[in-house]
Amino acid sequence: MTWPFALLAGLTTGSAIAAITLRNLVHCALYLALTFAGLAGLFLQLNAEFVGLVQILVYVGAVAVLIVFAILLTRGAEPPSPAPIATATPWGVGIAVAAFVTMAGAVMKSPEIGRRLAVTATKAEALPAFAPPSPVAPAVSVKSLGERLMGEYVLPLEVLGLLLTAAMIGAVIIAMQEKKPLPSGNKAQS
Repeated sequence: MTWPFALLAGLTTGSAIAAITLRNLVHCALYLALTFAGLAGLFLQLNAEFVGLVQILVYVGAVAVLIVFAILLTRGAEPPSPAPIATATPWGVGIAVAAFVTMAGAVMKSPEIGRRLAVTATKAEALPAFAPPSPVAPAVSVKSLGERLMGEYVLPLEVLGLLLTAAMIGAVIIAMQEKKPLPSGNKAQS
């Protein structure tokens, strides 16, 4: 494990934990954006440049900013709710452990891990079981993805952009509507 990977993994894990444990909703959203940025860095370290840059553009640049705007635009409309009593902690821990076991089992059953374990068992000086795989040329390059996205799929991409823009404008309009004051002559008489 290299130190940049360890640094990014620690940053991503720490910010993800902060995003789910902090009480302040704005801080949670900002830590979620930091988690998305850490994941993008991990993708870039894995030589998945397209996925890493899409992670930055879509999740950090759009989703996280949209969440922060939604929180800031809708705050103050309702009184703060009392702090809930966490009665579902055992369920949450159980589901997290089950998800981890399932993912670890899927990783351990992958053909690459099996091949490396078999090579390690047969050769004394073989690669370690979790050594990085040898670099191979990707079947699909970022250039070919960009050419198809801006050529064959440009119309659906533009329609999706317009739809998301309309949804954002609608959300801002709904959030910005002010409550109309009651006329002074219609007061309830007791």
